[in-house]
Amino acid sequence: MNPLKVDSYDYELPNSLIASYPADPKDSCRLLIYDRKNDKIIHERFYNILNYIPRDCVIVLNDTKVIKARIFGKKQTGGKIELLLNSPLDNDRFLVYIRGKVKEGIELFFDDDLIAKVCAIYSDGTREVKFYKEGKVLDFCSLDKILSKIGHIPLPPYIKREDTMEDERDYQSIFAKNIGAVAAPTASLHFSDHLFKKLEDNHKICYLTLHVGAGTFKPVEVSNILEHKMHSEFYDINKDTKKLLDSDKKILAIGTTVTRTIEYYVRNKKSVGNADIFIHPKNPPMRVNHLLTNFHLPKSTLLMLVSAFIGIEKTLELYKIAIDKEYKFFSYGDAMLIL
Repeated sequence: MNPLKVDSYDYELPNSLIASYPADPKDSCRLLIYDRKNDKIIHERFYNILNYIPRDCVIVLNDTKVIKARIFGKKQTGGKIELLLNSPLDNDRFLVYIRGKVKEGIELFFDDDLIAKVCAIYSDGTREVKFYKEGKVLDFCSLDKILSKIGHIPLPPYIKREDTMEDERDYQSIFAKNIGAVAAPTASLHFSDHLFKKLEDNHKICYLTLHVGAGTFKPVEVSNILEHKMHSEFYDINKDTKKLLDSDKKILAIGTTVTRTIEYYVRNKKSVGNADIFIHPKNPPMRVNHLLTNFHLPKSTLLMLVSAFIGIEKTLELYKIAIDKEYKFFSYGDAMLIL
């Protein structure tokens, strides 16, 4: 099995195993634990995870907060339009995805007198826009206030339903703080208030911020994964977390976003910036010791990241076991702990 070939990361998943809703309560989801040292697989419930996390681990979490990044409006001609905010480019320009044909210079109209002007169209499917209200150009903070009123939670494309009021709670970690993500760091979604308090009582907790963009769902469209252009996302690492990363303490990364941020920092030593690192078997983790993650899409960069920890063969073996045992997959699905 060639780790450089995208087809090596393929598997078949029944549609019935794609989670449309989270477990209720959230910490009752299933947890597949893989102990690399003993090559041992354990099937558990997430609320028992503290029984398995090594005592000497520091837990690192992504405190990004998902915004209501999806809005629906109309073109000047009256045609319907859907816009998904991806990321700010600077204080008043934004990179977005638009469903519907648009031309450069066109204005799009939304509720609450919000107007978006298309400034540029890029070959990767993104568009550059500026937002206006009452003739005034909006910065990110002003835009977020409007989105919080008229926007929708940007559920992933494989969740085939409209967002609900419950998603405003469920598609957000309980420690979400810094606004800017358009996709949730989903490994964090399983923690209930009660379980998280127990985690804090037993382990040192550190935070970093990586604003997850829509590029996290971008498929790998080349046959050789080294030719894949990785998307870039803004990150910020505080002094306390930086001190941890510069130490030799063992780290449990809660999610792939935390892993990528840490691994980007280890290679570049920059506390703030835009991370575009691609972790895969030929570029394995250098600093993260353990990983908590969900089950990811076939041929995705996230599946390749998991394979960087345990190899393609073992990853696909565990995924087959999870499928046979009817684990739920993707953002609202079950979890895997790699020790």
